Amino acid sequence: MKAILSCQELAQLMASNELVAVFDVRERGEFNQCQISQATSLPRSQIEFRIAKLVPNRSIPMVLYDEGDARAPLAAATLLRLGYEQVGVLEGGLSAWQREGRPTVSGVNVPSKAFGEKIHHDRGVPDLTAEELLALKEQSANLLILDVRTPEEYGRFCIPGGINVPGGELIHWAHDLKQKGDVEVIVNCAGRTRSIIGTAALRRLGLTRVRALKNGTMGWVLAGLKLEKKPGRAAQSASQSSREHAVALALQIAAEEGIRFMTVEALARIQAGGEPIYLIDVRAEPEFASGHWPGSINVPGGQAVQRADDFVAVRNARVVFISEQSARAVMTAYWYREMDFPNVLVLQGGLRAWREAGGKVEVGSAPAEPLGYEAAKERARFIDASDRDLNSCLTSAIVLDVGSSLDFESAHLPHACWMSRGWIDLQLPEQVPDLQQPILLTCPDGQHSVFAAQTLQDLGYTNVTVLGGGVRAWLVAGLPIEKGLDACLVEPNDVVLSPSIRGSKEDMLRYLEWETKLPR
Repeated sequence: MKAILSCQELAQLMASNELVAVFDVRERGEFNQCQISQATSLPRSQIEFRIAKLVPNRSIPMVLYDEGDARAPLAAATLLRLGYEQVGVLEGGLSAWQREGRPTVSGVNVPSKAFGEKIHHDRGVPDLTAEELLALKEQSANLLILDVRTPEEYGRFCIPGGINVPGGELIHWAHDLKQKGDVEVIVNCAGRTRSIIGTAALRRLGLTRVRALKNGTMGWVLAGLKLEKKPGRAAQSASQSSREHAVALALQIAAEEGIRFMTVEALARIQAGGEPIYLIDVRAEPEFASGHWPGSINVPGGQAVQRADDFVAVRNARVVFISEQSARAVMTAYWYREMDFPNVLVLQGGLRAWREAGGKVEVGSAPAEPLGYEAAKERARFIDASDRDLNSCLTSAIVLDVGSSLDFESAHLPHACWMSRGWIDLQLPEQVPDLQQPILLTCPDGQHSVFAAQTLQDLGYTNVTVLGGGVRAWLVAGLPIEKGLDACLVEPNDVVLSPSIRGSKEDMLRYLEWETKLPR
């Protein structure tokens, strides 16, 4: 891999059958505004936390780009320090790519959302408006509203009367729904993609009385209707009979669609050989935590389809989907094949087959320690929230929070300033030129602070301290906090929230218009 690639060289690489990952290392908000088509967002501040899962083999080539500034070379240096062997930088960054008239897109998870619009158009997925759904509800129609968002999203609000069935679980419900006969099923999400895919999935599984709620919960709000806040209903499970039928149905789908399987023996052998491979467990998080294939990652099926580019970054890599008995894995693999992923398989017999073969499972779902954390931690100087010297430290130090702007807004130390860790080595020397100035670093749990301390030490700052345990430890100690975004040293564009969570009706309209105009 060349250290510097031209736009032409990158375009040729992306069009080839080679294994390669292309990362945008700018802030998430910048990525949202404009990005190279088919690139993956990996802001500098997230590299140590995400790269091990995004690039499952350190010999895989990767290309980084920024705006044409210094961030991509700095990110490349980080990756090389972490042991990645082939890291290149796009010469001139996104600016050069645009000057040459090469393809760009805007938004997040564009490949998946564009795919959803394509399915809607090509398959004629039926839908209904919020007003039409309200009329059906008022007529006491035999309705079942399935909310296919995550349990966390559903727990904030839902369409009145909706029940939570995360998208990856729909195949388990297919037989039960068929037995209901005259029930009309309405599938909704926050916007469009998951509603469309969920509806198309149920229709592919043989149901006919299924429609998507056009524009989801956002469409409901835009129609002037009220959502049900904090529904107390837990996610429901399909019957045991329906779950058993799902296995046979999945095998039928796999045979009809030519979906390939991999045996547990073959997967164990390939994994031991170090071949780059994505192992994606599409079960619900509690199932994953109770026991999973060693080294696999948990991405429940609906999210795996909705956010494919957030999890599978290496182009042309092999992807193996895992569920308990293959049913949910087959449906996720089906959609990935439809999205033109070239090398998709399903673990034959699922995790049950692995257990029956005597394979060991990992337990728990805590994220792995960030790469390079121990080395950075050894260099850091810590102070605890209970330390008697804390007050004197706070009096003289600049308190710099390097967590996300969203976390900073919800809680930070008094008089703290915020700066994205992706900018700290480029912006802080201009704002704090005195290398002897005391600096106290914070973030939600202390981990980002440790890496920021390493960066500042490398820049020559001599009086850097990390708040042990971060803001969470501060809160546990009962110390006062402040809220808000009124002390930002750089633009807080590191987080992109769905308009359904924190957006005006105008934001929702703009988002939905963008989504419907995505190229099919």
